[in-house]
Amino acid sequence: MTATLPPSSDAGVGDTLRAATVRLAVTSDTARLDAELLMAHALGLSRADMLLRQRDLPPPAGFAALLDRRLSGEPIAHILGTRDFWTISLRVTPDTLIPRPDSETLIEAAVDHFRAAPPATLLDLGTGSGALLLAALSQWPQARGVGIDASPAALAVARDNAARLGLAPRADFRLGDWAAGVAGPFDLLLVNPPYIGVDEPLSGDVLRDPPGALFAGADGLDDYRRIAPDLPRLIAPGGMAAIEIGHAQRDSVSALLAAQGLAVTARQDLAGHDRCLIATHPR
Repeated sequence: MTATLPPSSDAGVGDTLRAATVRLAVTSDTARLDAELLMAHALGLSRADMLLRQRDLPPPAGFAALLDRRLSGEPIAHILGTRDFWTISLRVTPDTLIPRPDSETLIEAAVDHFRAAPPATLLDLGTGSGALLLAALSQWPQARGVGIDASPAALAVARDNAARLGLAPRADFRLGDWAAGVAGPFDLLLVNPPYIGVDEPLSGDVLRDPPGALFAGADGLDDYRRIAPDLPRLIAPGGMAAIEIGHAQRDSVSALLAAQGLAVTARQDLAGHDRCLIATHPR
């Protein structure tokens, strides 16, 4: 699909954004936001600055090409090359899962748990772009953490993000197979494994995520089954594991964790879906 923008040389940014929004509405649930982000990127401005100055700016020549990429289904994060998550901005590539607001539920759960005293040691299993670990390190400036991933390409992105954010001295990224060979314990574990069944239908930007970061067997539970037995030895006394789940997996994953002697509670995301399981040692 090719973008059609107002042909008149007198068309301003506002007119161009309106036309782009109409085009994007066919394929995106966030058409206006997408258009604004692409326009700001093409202008080399923040979205806020672009909106403030849109009456005085001509549409940039590069906007149409960016719009074509979005209309073809390429995620905004890949076009822009960055994604905001929690309080940080991350570089993202097709080698990593795109960080999504739902995953911030894990950080929110950790902030609540550690109100009295901050965590000192962190472990992020399936770190991808480093989103969860780096968000946690930015939240707790005295903490140090380890991020594990099976993808060398993803680890390269995570290390680059750590360096860009000035967090590299406190972040140790390692190639690994979940928690195999990892010595604990840790105050905070952050776990976001693949949890989609291989036959589940998908749509939207998730189709561009690496398949290895999405699918986990017929029922989506294969990686939880592998991770759960290691959690009791990895969670420090008074610590916790924040584990992302699919919206219908609360009971099944809770049962896997309870079978390892862990206490489990659930936390919902902003849409009201079960999104994070909090695993702790029983008191």
